[in-house]
Amino acid sequence: MSQYTQPQPGFTAPSPARNGLGTAALVLGIIGIIFGVIPFLFWIGTILGLLALVLGLVGRGRAKRGEATNKGTATAGTVLGLLALIASVVIGIVTVMAVDEAVDEINKSVENTAPKDTTTGGQDGAAEGDAAKEKGKALAADETSVYDDDVQVTVSAPKPYTPGEFAVGHTKGNEAYQVTITIENAGKEKYDANLVTVDARAGKDGVTAEQIFDDKAGTGFEGTILPGKKATVTLAFDAPADAKNLTVEISPGFDYDASHWELTV
Repeated sequence: MSQYTQPQPGFTAPSPARNGLGTAALVLGIIGIIFGVIPFLFWIGTILGLLALVLGLVGRGRAKRGEATNKGTATAGTVLGLLALIASVVIGIVTVMAVDEAVDEINKSVENTAPKDTTTGGQDGAAEGDAAKEKGKALAADETSVYDDDVQVTVSAPKPYTPGEFAVGHTKGNEAYQVTITIENAGKEKYDANLVTVDARAGKDGVTAEQIFDDKAGTGFEGTILPGKKATVTLAFDAPADAKNLTVEISPGFDYDASHWELTV
């Protein structure tokens, strides 16, 4: 004869522990901290941290009422959610400040790309220089191109040049000319002269005037020019024998527009 046990009157089976919210809070808090410290993804950390904080508090409430048994897990999730919120807010502020600073630097670089003024040292010379710039004409010898950051570039009139015996860049039968280039830093920031580029063309056909390198000429700008200081170099160029003009093009750096000087030889 089979035996079986019937539930005793008044006996109620215990409900399973409701530990899901506390566990979810812990997981979301950990993930929230990870995303909270990543620039441009900090907003994900904010959302996950807020969810972890809410779920952790609800999980702790269940544990106090005896509906859950993982009070420690829910507490850890609550703390991690709060930390994720704090981290994401801090990283968000830092990211926004960094972006603003980068935008300001870009705007400043763009403003520095065009010459601001052109002078020859007097009012008449300044007027002539401005008129030449407005018409898109090249500058003349000894005129100065002034940029928005107060970097000033001046090119002298060309002089005949005799290349050395072992000169590079000079073709027999051509003429050689030297020009003196002066860069003055009248601004408030240090200027990197290593990025200066100089090119030249000669004659009515505008053929490339090769730069001549020897023991007397050929070394370009190097190093940094401090505020209020100048740097001067002498460069030599090779031109056809029948050339009547030498066009010198100078770019003070990647963030600057090139300026041109039309010189008579």
